[in-house]
Amino acid sequence: MRSDIHPAYNISKISCACGNSWETRSTATELHLDVCSSCHPFFTGKQKLMDTAGRIDRFNKKYAGAAAKKAEAAAVETKPAEEKAAKAPKAKKEKAEKKSEA
Repeated sequence: MRSDIHPAYNISKISCACGNSWETRSTATELHLDVCSSCHPFFTGKQKLMDTAGRIDRFNKKYAGAAAKKAEAAAVETKPAEEKAAKAPKAKKEKAEKKSEA
């Protein structure tokens, strides 16, 4: 095996933004963290629960108008087709009646 290919594994000082610091071993001499186990809400028990019902209501409110408009547009498009279909049998009946009279 080759010698001197691994980095030095020294004692390093880790410091957090909250002021907490400790020593451990690492290839870096110093590490600066934003969040550690002493200030993270999950570990401190101050975690906020997400309001999923509020998010769902906000989503429904945002897209409810779009769904209603889409349904109205579909109803308007099908209405002329239904009227044509309703008129077609009447016209056929009238033609059949005229032929039978003649």
